[in-house]
Amino acid sequence: MAFNILFCICWLQLSWLTVAAFNIGGPVNTTTGIIRGKPSPLRSSVSMYLGIKYAKAPKGALRFAAPVPVHRSPGVSNTTSFSPQVPRINDCPCNRVPANKAHMLGPVGEKIAKSLSQENHFLDEDCLALNIWTKPQQGERKKAVIFYIHGGAFWLGSGSITATDGSVLADENDVVVVSFNYRLSIFGFSGAPGQPWNVGLMDQRLALEWTKANIAGFGGDPSRITVIGQSVGGISADMLAFSYPRDPIAHAFIAMSGVASSYFSAAMQGKYPQKTWYQVSADLGCGGREAGEATVSCMRSKSQDALLNAIKPLGIQSPIVPFWPVPDGNLVPKNYETDGNAGRFARVPFLAGSAEWEMGLFFVIPLMYMNLTEDQVAALPVGLIRPLDDLITLIAFTCPTAESIGFRRKYQLPVWRYRNYGGDYNNTKLGPAGSCWHASDVFVLFGTASFVTGVEDSEFEAKAAAYMRDAWTTFAKDPYNGLNTRLHWPQYDPLTKSMIQLSYKQQTEASYTFNWKVDAFCPVIAVFKDIYLVILRILSFLIKSQNAPGLMDNLTDILYHSLSNEEALKTALESLQSIAHSL
Repeated sequence: MAFNILFCICWLQLSWLTVAAFNIGGPVNTTTGIIRGKPSPLRSSVSMYLGIKYAKAPKGALRFAAPVPVHRSPGVSNTTSFSPQVPRINDCPCNRVPANKAHMLGPVGEKIAKSLSQENHFLDEDCLALNIWTKPQQGERKKAVIFYIHGGAFWLGSGSITATDGSVLADENDVVVVSFNYRLSIFGFSGAPGQPWNVGLMDQRLALEWTKANIAGFGGDPSRITVIGQSVGGISADMLAFSYPRDPIAHAFIAMSGVASSYFSAAMQGKYPQKTWYQVSADLGCGGREAGEATVSCMRSKSQDALLNAIKPLGIQSPIVPFWPVPDGNLVPKNYETDGNAGRFARVPFLAGSAEWEMGLFFVIPLMYMNLTEDQVAALPVGLIRPLDDLITLIAFTCPTAESIGFRRKYQLPVWRYRNYGGDYNNTKLGPAGSCWHASDVFVLFGTASFVTGVEDSEFEAKAAAYMRDAWTTFAKDPYNGLNTRLHWPQYDPLTKSMIQLSYKQQTEASYTFNWKVDAFCPVIAVFKDIYLVILRILSFLIKSQNAPGLMDNLTDILYHSLSNEEALKTALESLQSIAHSL
């Protein structure tokens, strides 16, 4: 009898401990203190922990400096709301779409644009925090981890927005999801003399190290962390593989619409941040190049808003992002092609790809700057703009992805390559850009389009989106064999029908094609190093000018003729260079 009573007491104690350990939003002991979360409002069975600090506030002497890990906090901290967002220029035209201009984007598109712009969020330099979504009370006890790096040209963006809420992935796909903030623009890539370059990338690494050290407490497996990035997040993911070849922490990488070899990133690198640093320091009364390192202490004394106001004109006037990662031979390769061919990167599985019409987003954004009538919008020469946009998609996304995949194949690593066609999704339509554009797949991956727009997924979209989430998380769980054994995806081989097509012709599962259908012109593109900026110049002039018949005629002659072979494309690109130089 005594044994039975003792057994019951022990069983009750064990049951209570188990329930407490897996209580939704319950306390978790981390290296930086005990934290408490809350149930997700999107999925009530998911715990979310928001605004977990991983570094000290980069203010005062820490502004422009490498991140410093935060000390352990006493007691229990409530991590139930997002941290402030990263200081940035918060004047995205998406913020102020006039009611009478809604026809440009449609009701769904306007909500998407505002979500991407992150309007009405509090900005502060004390922003280095991460967010975690987990559902440890079911499924595997040690789950695969998705570590997501947001995009935004290293100028905009945040890891703390509804679009990248990890609740759906955690609930439906049994993974732990991590997002985070890292420093942007002049705060993360200042070019300040005497200071370390690329501190925004250092933030990313420190957040990844914090995740490895603590994710087990959230039900995650620290040996199964997959870094996923979109746009410059994809570039960042790829650069992490090159920066830490012997200790990547991640067991796999996924680069969505951006890799480190993107030709547009090469065009924006160099010494540009240092040049603009001195321009801004002079504007703020801190002296120019002649003042050297003395500019740093002066710039640290300026308010956050003063810095933002000083850099604001730079982002509007230049087609090049003013503050951008600089090749330092440490965090950013000085010669990506040389390092790639030499295999100086983490030898882990890699999944990469892009969307069919990446530039659709960037076609729409300029429209929101201009006071166009409905008739003028309808009269825009989409037939000319789309071929130019397709060329930029080729230059900035398709060909760099082929190169990055090629480096991995050379060393016989498991690689998969995809192209996302987006389908006709009713809640990702961005006006004239349609439903497949740069960043549209973020809403699909996280399953958040319906939450952002208030429009439910169509039956087709729900199935196609669930399939994509299944593929990404299958790869995260087993990046060597998962895609092949579960979804029967072939590893990428340019000689076989192994290019994965997602949502192609309204299909809800993958189909496969040959890579030459998208890569055929990459050798020609590689010769024209400045063609990205050339086409941007033409596009900008074409959209802004409502009366350019000569330009229209010239472009018609170039783009409405067949570009079905390399020689024809070479001739067309040479003609575009001539046009750009004449504008």
